This record gives sequence, structure tokens and C-alpha cells, in this order.
Amino acid sequence: MTEETTTATAAPVAPRVEALREAARIIAGDRDAQYGGPEDNFTRIAKIWSVILGIDVTTEDVAMCMVGVKVARYASKSGFQPDTWIDIAGYAGCGYEVGEKLTK
Repeated sequence: MTEETTTATAAPVAPRVEALREAARIIAGDRDAQYGGPEDNFTRIAKIWSVILGIDVTTEDVAMCMVGVKVARYASKSGFQPDTWIDIAGYAGCGYEVGEKLTK
């Protein structure tokens, strides 16, 4: 049972928190199992993009570009797209993680 449901007077969880929790669940579970952690996966992508583009692409660049892809796709449709928001949150989390590792 979660903390929110154990206390009768607890306020409901805000949708933004639920979206971030869903993104965290996906990037720490399903996606890691499918593609490996963000550092490994984004390193592979960065190497490929670096060759294609002829410039050095970092793992943090990959995360930012993937957010851009999601934004571009969102702009091409009308209406609320909850999966896109969750994906953006997931890429933001992964970008934070790989960016932090780049500075160490």
C-alpha cells in the first residue's frame, strides 16, 4: 500500500507526480531491460549520430534531441497526448543522469 492510501486525510496525488512516477517506472524498468541503461544506450546512439552528422554528439545531446523528437511529434497532432509527456519526462531524467556523469 502506498503512503497516499494509508492515511485517510492524505491529499490526492497530483497528476504531475503520477506522470513523473510513471516515467521513472518505465526508465528504471522496461527500458533498461530492453535497451540497457541510458549511458550505454545513448553512447551507442551518440556514436552513430556523430558519424552521420560529422560532429561530436554527446549522450546529453542525444537526450535533448529525443525530447525534441517528442515535441515535434506532439506538434503534429491535436489534443492531449499523455504518453508524449511521460516520454519527455523520461528523456529528461535520462539526460540528467548522463549529463551528471559527463561532469564527473
